Amino acid sequence: MIFVLRVIAIAMFAVVMFVFGCGYCLLSPRNPKHVHTFGRLFSKMSRVFGIKLEIRYAEGAHQVGSSVYVANHQNNFDLFTVSGAVMPRTVTVGKKSLVWMPLFGQLYWLTGNILIDRANRSKAAGTIGQVVEKIKQRQVSVWMFPEGTRSRGRGLLPFKTGAFHAAIGAGVPVVPIVCSSTEHVKMSRWDNGVVIVEVMPPISTEGYTKEDVRQLSNTCREAMEAKLAELNAEAIQRAAKQ
Repeated sequence: MIFVLRVIAIAMFAVVMFVFGCGYCLLSPRNPKHVHTFGRLFSKMSRVFGIKLEIRYAEGAHQVGSSVYVANHQNNFDLFTVSGAVMPRTVTVGKKSLVWMPLFGQLYWLTGNILIDRANRSKAAGTIGQVVEKIKQRQVSVWMFPEGTRSRGRGLLPFKTGAFHAAIGAGVPVVPIVCSSTEHVKMSRWDNGVVIVEVMPPISTEGYTKEDVRQLSNTCREAMEAKLAELNAEAIQRAAKQ
């Protein structure tokens, strides 16, 4: 019964977001402010899944300016958890195929996100250049999932280097964002406990060149892996006390 009610709620939310969201975005199509607005709205849906969502910010996280945000990518629940940490004037970078996803894909494009063709390396490389130009010219931040695919309970996967090339090219810091595990979240369970999302301190790219991309990637991944273990331990401990 709980599962059915949630499916109905998701369907209603998707239709409302598509109809009213697209209409709203058409007033200023592809404006970077939209991603922040809709990210917060999507995160409100975490309550429907029985998730107690907690979002934390490192000291000074709101004053970083243009940045490249990198977050762990677990499953479809990311849409309702890490979305709540999207900062103002931040656009995300996703697969070109997302535009064909019913309802969500069209809204994703209209809100100003960047779509890349991962099947074509030359186009993908060109897109990283466009990301750098967008950061510099429009003074926006970009959000990327460096794992490149959903981890689905396999922990933090190896990182691809596109996000770090963009950060070094634009001369902006990398800001890691870590979401505790959502592997335990079940559509048929009323209470799915706490999920913690933490925006970590920025990692400066000053002095880095394209030859240092892998080093920067490894530094970020190590910090995020340690934070993920910490957040998971806290979430489990808090669940045990309930």
